[in-house]
Amino acid sequence: MAYKSLLTVMTETQRAERALAQMVSLTQAMDAHAEALCLGVDRSQTGYYYAGANALILQETLSRANAEADEILGYAKAYLGKAGIRWSAENGVAQLADIGRHVAHRARFSDLVVLPQPYSKDCPAEAEPIVEAAMFEGHAPVLIAPEKGEPFSTPRTVMIAWNESVEAMRAIRCALPFLKQAELARIVVIDPPRHGPDRSDPGGMLSQMLARHGIKCEIDVLSKTMTRVSDILNRHAADTESDMIVMGAYGHSRFREAILGGATRNMLEQATVPVFLAH
Repeated sequence: MAYKSLLTVMTETQRAERALAQMVSLTQAMDAHAEALCLGVDRSQTGYYYAGANALILQETLSRANAEADEILGYAKAYLGKAGIRWSAENGVAQLADIGRHVAHRARFSDLVVLPQPYSKDCPAEAEPIVEAAMFEGHAPVLIAPEKGEPFSTPRTVMIAWNESVEAMRAIRCALPFLKQAELARIVVIDPPRHGPDRSDPGGMLSQMLARHGIKCEIDVLSKTMTRVSDILNRHAADTESDMIVMGAYGHSRFREAILGGATRNMLEQATVPVFLAH
């Protein structure tokens, strides 16, 4: 069991190398096919133009987006062409408000979507909608490649953020190819509930399920010693030298997380190791 169709979406060249490097590394390890969707983004937002704006302005923004798409495609072809893998790349233009539709269509036919960190310095406005479109409309798992660190091909230690949610279980099932390759899966439970069927053995049933797949598991029960769950997870990932974190995405609504913050958003802002997400 392995991922055979890997996709990345590129709207610029400055931050694309991290996701490309991670995708290439996984493609080589899994004998998969890598695909790059290179989009020039038309940010004109036609509906907000003042009365009297002429077609020349619209044509100028469209021409700029086409030129960007060609530049990104050239970068992707040069990078993938020297990697010694099976690959394909194509370009196109999408309006900022409509970019999710294009991403979702491609993500739907991919086993895994590899993307750069959506919250960082000089991050383009479309980075977050691309991640969300792949997961929510494309129903594909997403691997976020952080800005720092080296890409992995076969993870040795995978950390699972387990809170008994539907989203977390979905992420674990999608991550089974990685978990089966790993030497160890660390099931991390933060402040487990005091009441419920698993109160005396938090993470026990999940460990049993994974063990039947031949996955070696350890359960780490942690206290919430820091305000944000993401801080605890990142610190524990560093302490245990984990290669990747698996977690469910957006247990709360995306709007609430955008306004108030949440575990998913905070994790994507601060991640220092690749984060595997599914919803």
